[in-house]
Amino acid sequence: MVNTEQFPGVAALLEVMQRLRDPQGGCPWDLQQTLTSLIPYTIEEAYEVAAALTDGNLDEIKDELGDLLFQVVFYTQLTSEQGQFTFDQVAQQTADKLIRRHPHVFAESGAQSDAEIKAQWEQIKQQERAEKGETASVFNGIPDNLPSILTAQKLQKRAASVGFDWDNIVPVLAKVREELAEVEEELNAQRLDKEALADEIGDVLFAVVNLARHAQVNPEHALRRTNHKFKQRFQAIEKRLAERNTAATELSLAELEQEWQLVKAQLKTAAND
Repeated sequence: MVNTEQFPGVAALLEVMQRLRDPQGGCPWDLQQTLTSLIPYTIEEAYEVAAALTDGNLDEIKDELGDLLFQVVFYTQLTSEQGQFTFDQVAQQTADKLIRRHPHVFAESGAQSDAEIKAQWEQIKQQERAEKGETASVFNGIPDNLPSILTAQKLQKRAASVGFDWDNIVPVLAKVREELAEVEEELNAQRLDKEALADEIGDVLFAVVNLARHAQVNPEHALRRTNHKFKQRFQAIEKRLAERNTAATELSLAELEQEWQLVKAQLKTAAND
């Protein structure tokens, strides 16, 4: 069992939050906040955690995780003031939920393989939703305001939990090719229909998310890594050009591509050293 006395930092953070919200001498900004006003800050902090994790800087990761934890503390301070629930109650409910969803760890369960454990996880979640009265649709409980990639992934997982899924990756790849062909067909049409093209490109993106799911790759993480890699490489090109007092706009596409390949090779060599 975990000794809670080992975490004086949690108590200190909760005390700091209480002081910030103290009507007598607290911080005016913190006193103005509500459950809904904090939403954009929470989203921003979550993305900053993701950025720090991508960069791999441990000091930044620790700092950003602290900022995200503070968001949870802030929300539970507000709900505690309203007589609803406390930080400790949130932590306990989460612990209870994790124990309930991991019977292969905390109770007797025959699930051993990764596939069996995932199936068991989804079955338990379905049971939880049913107990809450969420029986109308397998998609109940998926928020409408999630990023589109995450929404696609959740929709696919829920559909798969009731058997609507391919059992191997071959038809998934075929579906990606099929959707790409339909995009090409739309682009080659005599009269371009922007709405139809958007639909077809959306289908491609949805199919690629499905491919990532079957390949056990997080599509959001994969795209974030690619964005980071693209930015790093192009900034390296800008640095090379600046050393020659040249702007990217002065080069042709072929010349920029040559610079790209050179930088790409240099960064790969540096990464392997």
